[in-house]
Amino acid sequence: MAIIYNFLNNVWKDIKQENQNNFAFVFILLLLLSLPFKLAVTNTILAFFGVVVMWNYKKLKFNLSFSLLLPILLFILMMCSFLWTIDIERTTKAAPKEAFLLIIPFLFAVIPIFSKNQINKISKYYAYGFLIFALFFIFRAIVRYFILKDTAVFFYHQDKDLDLGLIPKELNAIHFSVFSILAYVHFLANELKTIWQKTAMAILLFFILLLSSKNIILVAILITLVYIFYFAKSANRMRLRNLIIFTLIFGSVVFFGKIKNRFEAEFQSNTNKSISHNVIDGVPEGVHYVSVYEAWNNETFTPNDYFPGTAFRVYQARLFLEFLSEETIFWKGFGLNASFKKLEEKGDKYNVYKGSGNDDGYQNKNFHNQYIQNFAELGVFGLLILLIMLFVLIKKAFHNKDFINFTFSILMISVFLTESFMWRQRGVVFFVLFYCLFMQENYKREKLNQ
Repeated sequence: MAIIYNFLNNVWKDIKQENQNNFAFVFILLLLLSLPFKLAVTNTILAFFGVVVMWNYKKLKFNLSFSLLLPILLFILMMCSFLWTIDIERTTKAAPKEAFLLIIPFLFAVIPIFSKNQINKISKYYAYGFLIFALFFIFRAIVRYFILKDTAVFFYHQDKDLDLGLIPKELNAIHFSVFSILAYVHFLANELKTIWQKTAMAILLFFILLLSSKNIILVAILITLVYIFYFAKSANRMRLRNLIIFTLIFGSVVFFGKIKNRFEAEFQSNTNKSISHNVIDGVPEGVHYVSVYEAWNNETFTPNDYFPGTAFRVYQARLFLEFLSEETIFWKGFGLNASFKKLEEKGDKYNVYKGSGNDDGYQNKNFHNQYIQNFAELGVFGLLILLIMLFVLIKKAFHNKDFINFTFSILMISVFLTESFMWRQRGVVFFVLFYCLFMQENYKREKLNQ
């Protein structure tokens, strides 16, 4: 108990000191740690943050850099889409959660600039916060296992009907994997790791594996390899040993129970159209796995056709290209969150599974690709702004040789390929907060060098 008390006491003193140096420190940290909670918690913290900024406005200076202006421009474009949206109701409902693209950059433009050390401390406490979340959900899964006697409680997010899964469905396993990987990377990037830090890193990696997002697992492996082979000081001396270790890790990931099944469902069903529907265990008899070839070429589907993740995203990309040739969306798009109407029409045309009960079916899903989502709903300029933001991020990461910034950049580039990440409030808050943190610190360096 004495060790825990001393640790918490030191954390409290450190946060208190950093907050005296920059009053925004605790607000940014709280906003990041509020991601797993109800969305109202994040909104409340942001409201208090705004009030404190307005209270201190006479002491603050306004510095809006080009990089901070970009998310604001994206939000302005979203608001302009009210002029041409084909679904005013959906656009109106989506607009409030995208307001973080406007509010957070403006707050960063007026608050004191964070030092590199302060950003590292925000990353540190964020990592410990998500370590606690990981431990909580793992412990919760163990308790649920003894009650429900089903190993499904250890994997992915909860099913609507069976209430099985590692985390609640509203948190989304893919999104929570994204949040967790930055916590894992904080411990990974420490050159001299204590036994506690190594344990924390192992727990977070294990938690990411349990969440079973193939894309994020592969990114975690890639980022770890990049760090060991190119960022770590010991990289040049231990290449062979590290290669052997990560060959073993990769093998364990691919053959790890339910994660193995998820990889098999993805890749074995995507080789060609002749793959049998019953090659994967656990799927009801009569369900057909749609291959990538079929998703791209079939003229119609049936309610028994099941789309694995990659095949579904290929199908959605196909629909986008059809929209691009059939509709006048190149310059302005359908409007913010307004593409659902057209996706539903295409779902009827191709006779995809329409859902039953609580299951929405395939026609009610978004593009699951942020690049396509921006283009389809905001036009080519919506896509260009997003690409410029990512370019600025990766450029700064290489310029500053900042591994966490580099990880965040690669993570966002990757997850945007498989998720409409910024069309969810937790996603946009996570992205814009870390984006502004890295851009504000880099902006300071540029100003000092002038």
